[in-house]
Amino acid sequence: MTTDTEVRERVLQAADRLFYAKSAHAVGMDELRAEAGVSLKKLYSLFDGKEALVEEVLRKREEAITAETMKYVQRASTPVEQVLAVFDWMADASGTTDFRGCAFINSYAELGPSSDRVTAVVRHQKSGVRGAIAAMVAGMGKPAWVADSIFLLFEGAMTNTAITVSSEPARQAQKAARFLLEST
Repeated sequence: MTTDTEVRERVLQAADRLFYAKSAHAVGMDELRAEAGVSLKKLYSLFDGKEALVEEVLRKREEAITAETMKYVQRASTPVEQVLAVFDWMADASGTTDFRGCAFINSYAELGPSSDRVTAVVRHQKSGVRGAIAAMVAGMGKPAWVADSIFLLFEGAMTNTAITVSSEPARQAQKAARFLLEST
């Protein structure tokens, strides 16, 4: 027997795939229902609408990306390399054929102006990324503006890796971040 928790997870995985590939607006609930293999009634019993579903998808994605990125950071041998590891993660992630950039930026651009819930999740994620970079940079005794600059390099590179379908923006941003860390 399949539990609601298992069905919910299946719906979230299907929603993540479809929303990331096509966008939340482009994916109808009937398409999602079919992809997840659940009835529309069941789908709406688990989620009160698409906004709630996007919110939950983004929360789960944040957990997964944070864990994955931290693996890169933990493998680095020096504090500088730990900061720069976030760009290694991005370069590797952007090398996949289904890479469409940052799901949080994409979701905010699509739904943020009309969804306080999605905006809150996106702001939380961006604050978390900035905070993680800031903590690593502060641990090296560098000024806060260095962390802010590296965060902006990261975000700009993320957008450009999607637009150019290349990991080169991640590598260029990584070089600029290295310069900032080594020259301050």
